[in-house]
Amino acid sequence: MDKKTYDRGLEIRTAVLGKDYVDNAIKSADDFNQPMQELVTEYCWGAVWGREGLPRKTRSMLNLAMISILNRPHELKAHIRGALTNGVTKAEICEVFLQVAIYGGVPASVDSFRIARETFKEMAGKG
Repeated sequence: MDKKTYDRGLEIRTAVLGKDYVDNAIKSADDFNQPMQELVTEYCWGAVWGREGLPRKTRSMLNLAMISILNRPHELKAHIRGALTNGVTKAEICEVFLQVAIYGGVPASVDSFRIARETFKEMAGKG
């Protein structure tokens, strides 16, 4: 593992997803899934999210579309929160999910809208 890339990934992952979310993911890791936590932090967040080619807001919007189409509701909820942190508006999230309906399928979009509304409601209750 490249410590510099991992540390950069941990910094970005925490900034986007929140300290509580990341701390929980890392602290709850065991011998079985620890390698996955390291891989995600180093490569996903450090090597890719750490690149300068796209702003975090754009990366978040791309993630929302891809995760929606892949039908990964747990990850989608985390990335909706992260997208809002990265400056994506609710109106832009709506547009992303409308785009998903056309290119990824209406069922994926419908589920994504539902998950987003639940996430917005949860976030409003904590504020």
